Amino acid sequence: MQSLSSWRHIVSSSLVLIVPVSLYAQETTGAILRGDGVGVFVNDTAAPSSTALFSDDVIRTEKNAAARIEATGSSADIGAETIVQFEGDELVLDHGSLSVNTTRGMKVRIGCLTITPVDDGNWTHYDVVDVNGKVTVSALKLDVYIDEHTKKTQEPKPTANKSRDRVRETEQKSREDKCGGGYLNPSDLPPGVGPIMNSPWAIGAGTGAIIALTCFALCRSGNPLSPSWP
Repeated sequence: MQSLSSWRHIVSSSLVLIVPVSLYAQETTGAILRGDGVGVFVNDTAAPSSTALFSDDVIRTEKNAAARIEATGSSADIGAETIVQFEGDELVLDHGSLSVNTTRGMKVRIGCLTITPVDDGNWTHYDVVDVNGKVTVSALKLDVYIDEHTKKTQEPKPTANKSRDRVRETEQKSREDKCGGGYLNPSDLPPGVGPIMNSPWAIGAGTGAIIALTCFALCRSGNPLSPSWP
């Protein structure tokens, strides 16, 4: 029975290593991306009509293409020729256009600027367009703030003079993005974090590891695994 006990220990240890990583990957998904499946990419891979989004995923739309991010309490329509990174309650716009509907305070960051709903408990609808370094914010439902922050910290500094603008409902304001748009590259993510760990490749690799370990344990025992085995 010693070999059987060892086999169970090996398989259990393997599951402890593999399963939590897969569960973690599932838990990190915070939204669904919907599109027509043409001209929409996630991390430079053509996206199907519906796909889960994970933190730091980069969405890109080509000309005449559009997509929508749907999250709990928020949605964002992505215009054509747009690059945006999903970061949970914040969208990082590199360039292009977004139309945000939110009751959860979803923000948009463009370089040194961050657009934040004034009242994150009520439904807010605002548009953000970043073209040629000029950021235009339109408040369609309720007010939003435009905060400026330093490029190093990427933290808003609303207390500094003239660092905060309030765009009131039905108003539109423009600011120059002196830092330029930008997003994190998926290749910069730490190993083991992100949707790859929830991919069929990762699950298949984990299954293969368990099979290999099982074979290793049984082959070393020199005895068949059978109910008749004493």
